[in-house]
Amino acid sequence: MITVSEANDIINQECKSPGIEKVNLEDANGRYLAQQIRADRDFPPFTRVSMDGIAIKFAAFAEGRRAFAIKGVQAAGDPPLTLEDPNSCLEVMTGAMIPIGSDTVIRYEDVEIKAEVATIQIEDVREKQNAHQQGLDRKADAVILEPGIRIGPGEIGVAATVGCEYLSVYRQPLIRIVATGDELVPVKQTPEPWQIRQSNMHSLRALLEQMGLEASIHHLTDDPEKLHTALKEMMPETDVFILSGGVSKGKFDYLPRIFEELGVHKHFHRIKQRPGKPFWFGKGPGGQLFFALPGNPVSSFMCNIRYVLPYFHRCITGAEPKAVYAQLTEDIKFKPDLTYFAQVKLAYAENGLLLASPVHGHGSGDLANLTLADGFIELPAGKELYTKGEAYRVWKYRDS
Repeated sequence: MITVSEANDIINQECKSPGIEKVNLEDANGRYLAQQIRADRDFPPFTRVSMDGIAIKFAAFAEGRRAFAIKGVQAAGDPPLTLEDPNSCLEVMTGAMIPIGSDTVIRYEDVEIKAEVATIQIEDVREKQNAHQQGLDRKADAVILEPGIRIGPGEIGVAATVGCEYLSVYRQPLIRIVATGDELVPVKQTPEPWQIRQSNMHSLRALLEQMGLEASIHHLTDDPEKLHTALKEMMPETDVFILSGGVSKGKFDYLPRIFEELGVHKHFHRIKQRPGKPFWFGKGPGGQLFFALPGNPVSSFMCNIRYVLPYFHRCITGAEPKAVYAQLTEDIKFKPDLTYFAQVKLAYAENGLLLASPVHGHGSGDLANLTLADGFIELPAGKELYTKGEAYRVWKYRDS
């Protein structure tokens, strides 16, 4: 067996970029950006009116003028008008370029308009107020977005405003989730007393979808020949396999033997951790990676969060996932000399400290207990008592 740290290092060595492709802007939401985005002009590109009202020359107000004759209307999308007389004003609409010769906008709520004269009703007027200055947000050619970020609505808006009709994004790896076991039946089927419905493949795919990754799901029975044939057929069109079940020491755990037959090199088998000790990891002759996880649902789920998702994050972003730490709210005792991933409920204290409260279940088969927790807290080997108030890294699968 190897340690959690050793397993992590071995997986890290296999990280590589999934490649880059161009997609239409409307298809980029949720993907990972693979290019720098720079401002093609100032943000905003002109001094923009930010409130409907009147535009004046502030110097006239500062000299005591409060009534301004209205000389025209500046609409959004029109070329700018010119305020010829500093003792007059122009009506302006939100989003318009501020008229030439003016510098300050007074909103309609603060003026009274009669007979084409606008009288300012307030004294608290600041120069350049309600006038969003050209280049205040970003200067032309400034870097706005860096590669590796996940594209969301804000990023879509920025890309659109700088004229990016297409975006370079990281290619979706070809991922297959394979659940093994004769005891598994489809979700829609009523199981016999000795059977259970397929669940691991669906929860693992849901975790990947939270990262914006797609995966196909497959079920294979515990038949060595069928397992060998099916995996061999899938390998040429797969980048990453995530398998569930068939890697422990049972008589029907055929996968390690079949991997060897298929020329898959074993990097490790078994990690000093609980849950998830039987985890198997290797690399196929075509560069395919095999994350073969234990079949127990909590073990499979935890290994995916601790190892598989961070692997994809490193490949795409080139960086480690941001480490999050939480403080235990009660003691945890764990005697085996293993790294222990305890399920915890997360919450923030009034001082902003993240707190982790253990959620005690009934072992690695207790799938329902995952719905009560928000993540796993990683308690390092070498201790038997982890005391209240100590802080450790947490691996979240739900925002607290």
